[in-house]
Amino acid sequence: MGIQERREREKTERRMTILNCAKELILAQGVERLSMDGIARKAELSKATLYLYFSGKEVILNEICEESARIFLEHFKPFLETGITGVKALLHFWRGYVKQFGNSDEIIIIFRVRNFLYPGQPFVSLQKQKHSKSPFLETILTTMKTIIDQCKAEGIFDPNLDSEMATRLLLSMFSSSVDNAARMSGESKKTKLLLDEMRKTFQVIINGFAREGIDRSCLDISSPSADGRAG
Repeated sequence: MGIQERREREKTERRMTILNCAKELILAQGVERLSMDGIARKAELSKATLYLYFSGKEVILNEICEESARIFLEHFKPFLETGITGVKALLHFWRGYVKQFGNSDEIIIIFRVRNFLYPGQPFVSLQKQKHSKSPFLETILTTMKTIIDQCKAEGIFDPNLDSEMATRLLLSMFSSSVDNAARMSGESKKTKLLLDEMRKTFQVIINGFAREGIDRSCLDISSPSADGRAG
């Protein structure tokens, strides 16, 4: 490895160290109390060195949000694979979400940062927006709409279902739940009660999407054997 390559690697590693330290501080003390001084101390850097990498707190917050979103998005790649039924993809989405929510703080970090940068604005609006500030969100919306359209084509969901609105309704439910959890402290944000309430809400919504007369047991998100076969 040449000198230039080594320097670039060191810069990348230091940049990630700074972001990770900022994330730890966000989880420990909240976004409001986050400061460049605190990040520099946590990363064991001089404040001058920190400013060589990031020009201010807001720049760090935006980078954290995008990086956390990229990490979270990795868990949705299986939903894009071919040869899987729409309902299987939908149930996989739910189970993957619960696993990610229970085992990682990335999604909590995203919401804490967004609540600070864009106070009062919902993560997902029930109204279609022409321009989104988040490519990450647009990818999730597109993926979920594809899954819902597939469920309609397979005869599981009502063919007259508005896929756009259904997509936003589902993701709005998820975002509202996570938003509430992000405002909690410690492990209380991941209680079994909270996950149970999310499961029940998700179940009610997708049951409401179902085609009339279908055996709704194929939509049971608590059953690992649900396979989305039409009745």
